[in-house]
Parts: sequence; C-alpha cells; structure tokens
Amino acid sequence: MTRARPAAGGGRRLGVAPERLGRWLDGVAARHGAFTRVELADGALRITCPDTTEVTLRAPFDWRPGPPLLASFTAAARRPHRAAVLLVRRGRWAVGVFAGVDLVVSKVDTRLVQGRTAAGGWSQQRFARRRAAQTDAVVAAAAQTAVRVLLPHGGGVEALFPGGDRGLVDAVLADPRLRALAALRREPALEVGEPTKAALQATPQQFRAVRVHVVEPADR
Repeated sequence: MTRARPAAGGGRRLGVAPERLGRWLDGVAARHGAFTRVELADGALRITCPDTTEVTLRAPFDWRPGPPLLASFTAAARRPHRAAVLLVRRGRWAVGVFAGVDLVVSKVDTRLVQGRTAAGGWSQQRFARRRAAQTDAVVAAAAQTAVRVLLPHGGGVEALFPGGDRGLVDAVLADPRLRALAALRREPALEVGEPTKAALQATPQQFRAVRVHVVEPADR
C-alpha cells in the first residue's frame, strides 16, 4: 500500500495492491458500514457507505465491468498485465517490460552530465552549452535504449509508465520511433529516485496499485 496523501478537494488518496484490495475493502466496511451503493463513475468504481463515506477505485489498466461490479473490478485488478516502464533522470535511465510483477527484459545505463558551476561570464556560458549537449546526448541514448529494448518486447504491452524527470521523459518519448509506445503513457508518473535496477524492479508496487480516493464525512 502506498502512503495516503491529502487529495485536492478533500479526502485522501492512496494506492492499494490488488492482492490486498479485498481485505482493505473489508476494513472499510467494518469502519463505515456495509456498502449501500456500488456504481460506475467516469470509468472508476464508486462505493458509498451508510455514514456517507465515499470510496472511489480506479484501476491502473483498462477493465470491462460485469456483474457484480465490485467482484469484476477486484478480479480485473488481480489479473496480470504486460507493461513497459521508462525512468529517466539527468545522466541515468532505466527501461523494462513487465509481465505482472515479473521483469521480462530491462536495461539500465548512465552517461556523464556535469553538475552546476558557480563560474560566471564566458566560462559559465561554455559550461551551460556543454551541459546542454550532454543532456541531449542522454536523451538520444535513452531513446535508443528504449527502441532497442522495449519495442521488440512490446507486443501486448497495455501501458507505459514513466518516471523521473518529466522534461527528459517527454523528450525521450518525442522520438518518432517511440510514437506507438508514447500513446500508451499513463499518469500519474511513478515516484522514483535514481533510475537503478532496484528502482526499476520496485515499480510494480506503484503501477499495479489500485488508485483509491476516500472522502469521509469529516472531509466535507
């Protein structure tokens, strides 16, 4: 489960692992009463409790509602999906394809990008140009890695989950060769530090999580 955070407009948001969703919902019912209404709301599932608490569940992947709604949602959330992950920060990037929680293929790489300098005048301008060129080289190399690693294994990929520096991710996905993959991009972005192999392997905890918005009576 991801840490709960205040939500814009009230309530809190968190992520719940699909395998824990049933138990988590049982806890909601124990605290707020048996669910009085379960309905579709803009592609999500909205649950209402007797004390007016509302819980909205949003699946990370597309799902097809069926009767009963809650059972079909929880079953769809547990189903394994094929997903691509792209993590980019200045000087380092990581890409991978997952089948469920299993990392099928991956690549982590680095390239030097100099840190900032306190120098001024022409020295600072030369440094800025050099740093910009190094950053451009990172984008080009990361795009090439994504093409080489993700595209051959992209058959059946349902979503692309990005993370890291948003501007650099945008620049990588602007590569025309990645157009089809970029169309599968999902938000919000994954929260990661440096794009290491360990960080990549931990991303299913985020991208598989059911996104939950809870609004209790006190939040209104």
